[in-house]
Amino acid sequence: MSQDVLISDTNRRQLQQIIAGLSDGVILLDPDRTILWANEAALAMHGAEQVSDLGINAEAYTQRFALRYRNNHVVPADSYPIIRVGKGESFSDVLVEVTSTVDDQRSWFHRVRSLVLADNHGSPESLVLIINDVTDWAGAEQRFEKTFAANPAPAVICRLSDLRYIKVNPGFLEMTGFARDQVIGASAYELDVLDQAEKKDLAKQRLREGATIPQMQAALQLADGSSKQVIVAGQPLELNDEACMLFSFVDIEPRHKAEIALRQSEERFAKAFRLSPVPILLCGAADQIVLDVNEAFLATLGYASEEVLGESVAQIDFIADKSARSRLFAALEKTASLDRIDVRLRRKDNELIDCAVSADTVNIQDNPCYLLVLMDITERKRTELELVSAIEEVMKDASWFSRTLIEKLANVKNVNSPRLPSVSFTDLTARERDVLGLICEGLADKEIAARLKLAPNTIRNHVATVYSKLDVHSRSEAIVWARERGLFSGAGRSRG
Repeated sequence: MSQDVLISDTNRRQLQQIIAGLSDGVILLDPDRTILWANEAALAMHGAEQVSDLGINAEAYTQRFALRYRNNHVVPADSYPIIRVGKGESFSDVLVEVTSTVDDQRSWFHRVRSLVLADNHGSPESLVLIINDVTDWAGAEQRFEKTFAANPAPAVICRLSDLRYIKVNPGFLEMTGFARDQVIGASAYELDVLDQAEKKDLAKQRLREGATIPQMQAALQLADGSSKQVIVAGQPLELNDEACMLFSFVDIEPRHKAEIALRQSEERFAKAFRLSPVPILLCGAADQIVLDVNEAFLATLGYASEEVLGESVAQIDFIADKSARSRLFAALEKTASLDRIDVRLRRKDNELIDCAVSADTVNIQDNPCYLLVLMDITERKRTELELVSAIEEVMKDASWFSRTLIEKLANVKNVNSPRLPSVSFTDLTARERDVLGLICEGLADKEIAARLKLAPNTIRNHVATVYSKLDVHSRSEAIVWARERGLFSGAGRSRG
């Protein structure tokens, strides 16, 4: 045996002893591509128990294991790392997925590099494949890829070394209208997602530093040249051992449009509120604190704005009847709206005004409020009362008066003037109901006394009690009260 062969064998044994315990996988090949030896790590990375399980040579290896690149493309047989090193080629960081052709459920990810050892004459003596098992890392990468692609939130990944986009998910393409090849490889200068950010300088600085970019509003350029309102944020991450920035987006265009529409609606409401010639008041539903009034309110009631804003309706005390005020807000709380309720208001100078109040519940900045519209009906009331007074003068002897005219009087008194809920018919005693019914028939006190077989004084007392409970002051008002509620509608028709 020649001296060169002895040296070669000795070197090979020493090399095997050195690398046997390494965590990296090592496969030694002869220049004729015969697989000479593999350490335990290399065998485990192929699911093999002995060197022969890898194949007797590089060509046999290609039959036992199928290789794919990370993009899922099949590695051609002549591009297998074991074939390339067999040709004496040096390379590094070849990433492949290795699957057993016998059991396709077993696969690994290998990062492979080659080493060519030469003899004293410079000829290849040993060919070495050094394999690093990156299955866990690749699995995490695959999970990230799937999560990134499936994430409904639009996102792109920019490589920090050259500020070029290396990944884009379907959500970003759908939102912007760009094609994938228009984004991948484009620079952050060509497709600048931070160009119209509200804190652009801060965002650009954080991008240069590779630091987190906080959420901020921006106008994102779309493929058709228009823009969309978004929230953008940046998160630094490592991808394939490269520093990158993950940009994620939230489409706020619908909210932006809704805000514009709301602002326009509020502007129209404010303009109508201010310019309305009818007094209007806005107060909180919970506490009745006055939030706003228009000029017509101030002019009608004689107050300055600082005297009413921030005060409660009760403190201002412009509703003359406290019980009416309580009933009004109780009814508003129950039904959320009221239509033309008669209420007497008190001006700052104590002059009384008859008003028809309409009210509704509105939300101002998510807080329920009451909007009160006050229509001055003092003149109308005065005209009606004069008419009623004239009729009552004639009705001092009402026994002959037409029931039809009585009902018309009721209509005159109550056109468009519903009352707040107060006393009901059931609040009267049985005897008081009888008396009211006979009043509605047009009977005088003496006739009622005769009909009920009671003394005239007793009837007068009952009539007074009925007036008090109904809050009326005359026979005609009592008849109107009953007609409003549809009581005794058929009574006394023959007397007209």
